[in-house]
Amino acid sequence: MKLVRFVNFLIVISVILFFDGCKKKQQNTAINPATIGQITLQMTDVMVHDVTNPPLSSRFFSYALLAGYEVVAQNDSAYESMHGKLNDFPVVSKPAVENYAYQLAAALAMLETAKKMQPSGALLQKYQDRLLDSCKTLGFDEETIAGSQQYAVEISKQILKYAKADKYNRISNFPRYEPKGAPGTWFPTPPGYFPPVEPFFGTIRPFTLNAASQFKPEPPVAFSESKSADFFHLMKMNYDDKNDNAEHQVIAAFWDCNPFALENKGHLLVGMKKISPGAHWMGITDIACKQAKADFGKTLLVTTSVAIGLMDSFMTCWDEKYRSNRIRPETAIRKYIDPTWRPFLQTPPFPEYLSGHSVISASSAAILTHYFGENFAYTDTVEERFNLKARKYNSFWAAANEAAISRFYGGIHFMDAIDNGVIQGKEVGNWVIGKLGGSKGKSLAEVSNKSLVN
Repeated sequence: MKLVRFVNFLIVISVILFFDGCKKKQQNTAINPATIGQITLQMTDVMVHDVTNPPLSSRFFSYALLAGYEVVAQNDSAYESMHGKLNDFPVVSKPAVENYAYQLAAALAMLETAKKMQPSGALLQKYQDRLLDSCKTLGFDEETIAGSQQYAVEISKQILKYAKADKYNRISNFPRYEPKGAPGTWFPTPPGYFPPVEPFFGTIRPFTLNAASQFKPEPPVAFSESKSADFFHLMKMNYDDKNDNAEHQVIAAFWDCNPFALENKGHLLVGMKKISPGAHWMGITDIACKQAKADFGKTLLVTTSVAIGLMDSFMTCWDEKYRSNRIRPETAIRKYIDPTWRPFLQTPPFPEYLSGHSVISASSAAILTHYFGENFAYTDTVEERFNLKARKYNSFWAAANEAAISRFYGGIHFMDAIDNGVIQGKEVGNWVIGKLGGSKGKSLAEVSNKSLVN
C-alpha cells in the first residue's frame, strides 16, 4: 500500500512539473506587438479592394480592435474591459479554454471579426494562415494554437453581436437621400457624380457619445449670392489660392485619402486605389507605437482608443454634414465666379461642412497626444506605398493641423469647415479619453508587463 501511494505521489509531482515546465516555456513565446499594425494594414488593403467609404472603415477597425482588446483585458489585470465605458457594451464572457496564448488569441479575434464584417474579409485568411505558421516556428504547440483559435472565435461572436446591435444594418431600409436642390446646398460633383456617402451614419449607436449631435458646431457661414456677403469672401479665398503652390500641392496630395478618386483614361474613368483618412491615422498610430516600443497590451489599448475616436468623430461630422448640407467649393465657384475653375483634388461625394479630415485628424491627435505626449516627433511613412514621400512632424497636432489645411490647399473645403472641424475633433478626442479613462487610470508608461500565456 505504501509503495502504491509513493508511486501515485511521484506521478502527481511529475504531472505538476510537466505542466509547469510547459507554462514557463510558453510564457517566453510572445506575439510581436507589430502584429496589431500588420492586421490593421491587412484590413486597410481589403478596404481599398472594396472601396470602403471612410465612416464605414472606422466601424470595421473599431469592432475588430475591440475583439482583440477584450481578450487582453480578460488576461492582463493592467487593462479593464470596455464594459461600463462604451454605450451598451456587454459583459464579455471569458471562454472556457484551458490552453491558449492570449496575445495570439487577441490577434486572431481581430481577424475573425474583420473577416465576418468586411465584404471581402475572406481575403484576410491568407494572412491568418501565415501568422499561424509563424507561431509554429516560434514554438507554439498545436494544442495552444487550437485553443487560441477557439478562444478568438468565441470572443469574436460576442463582439459581432454587439456590432449588429448598433443598427448600421437598418440604414439600407431608409429612403434614398436626394439632393435638396435649393441654392447653397450640396449637389453631386464631377467626374463621377456619385450619390452622397452614408447620409444616415449619424443615426447608429456611437461608442462613447451621448448622441451624434453632442458636439454640434456653430452653423456654417450663411450662403449668399451677394458679392459683399461673407460666403462670397469664403469662395474668393479658395479661388484666389490658385492651387499652384508646389508645397501646398504636396501637402494636399499626401493627405488626399479619397477612396472615390477617378482618373480620366481616354474615354474611360478609372478608379484610383487610395486609403481612407481613418486608415491613414491608423497607420500613424502603428508608427507611434513601434517608435515608443509599446508592448502588445499598450499597442492594442492605444490603437483601439484611436479607432473608437475615429468612429465617434465620423458620426459627429456626418451628423453635421447632412444637417447643414452645404455646397462644395467646386460647385459654388464654378456657378458664381468662374465656370472653368477646378480644385486641385477631386471633391469627395458628400456635403462640405464640416471637413471630415479636420475632425478625425484632431480627434486622433488628441488621443495620441494623451498617450505619447505633446512633442512626439515622428516620420509619417504611411503613404510611401502609394508613391508619396514620407513627411516629418514634431507632434501629432502638427500633423493634424496640416491634414486640416490640406483640404483648403486641395480646393475642396471652405475655411470655416476646416477651423470648426478641428474644434469639434478635439472635443470628441478629449471626450473619448475621458470616457475610456486610460488603463485603470494609468498613463501608458505606467502599464506593466504581464505573463503572456495561460
